[in-house]
Amino acid sequence: MPETTAKKKPSRIQRRNRRVILDAALDVFSTYGFRGATLDQIASEAGLSKPNILYYFSGKEEIHTTLLSQLMETWLDPLVELDADGDPRTELLDYVQRKLDMARDLPRESRLFAGEILRGAPHMEPRLQSDLKPLFDEKCAVISDWMAAGKIARMDPRHLIFSIWSTTQHYADFAPQVALLLDGDADQHQQASDHLRLMFSTLLTPAAPQQ
Repeated sequence: MPETTAKKKPSRIQRRNRRVILDAALDVFSTYGFRGATLDQIASEAGLSKPNILYYFSGKEEIHTTLLSQLMETWLDPLVELDADGDPRTELLDYVQRKLDMARDLPRESRLFAGEILRGAPHMEPRLQSDLKPLFDEKCAVISDWMAAGKIARMDPRHLIFSIWSTTQHYADFAPQVALLLDGDADQHQQASDHLRLMFSTLLTPAAPQQ
């Protein structure tokens, strides 16, 4: 009977080095994009040699794919939390806030995701089909039900979600421009939150019935 060999678990140092490499790669990819990034840049940012990088990953593409795979669940979480049984306005305004907080807390990840989409999603397309599309359709149906019940204004729920994505992720993807135009205001995140809450609250309010 052939012996079975258990797969050896990575050591603490190996796990640490992978984390260091991925964090360094996130910096490099979010700054230079996939095409502009090089293994030499990642190695320099990580403080490791290029051969050391290649010990853990087969190349730039595997590093990039690993980062995107790790990001996908985090990226979907705010939409997952949209509760069909909650108050529609509260649920949607909370969703806006979660997406805005993500833009503040995960700007590198936002730029990584945007860069992948701009390239036609070559590494993420299967996950978009299997994970994002069913979730997106499910939540659009929830929003449509709220609209049909007269709880929020009628509009295309798909484009409502697109509008939330574009207005919140703008603060991460165009952060240098935002900081410059706001003169580096320390409370720019709160300003953005107040503005988006007012804008979407107004948009979601059903029109008063005509007399």
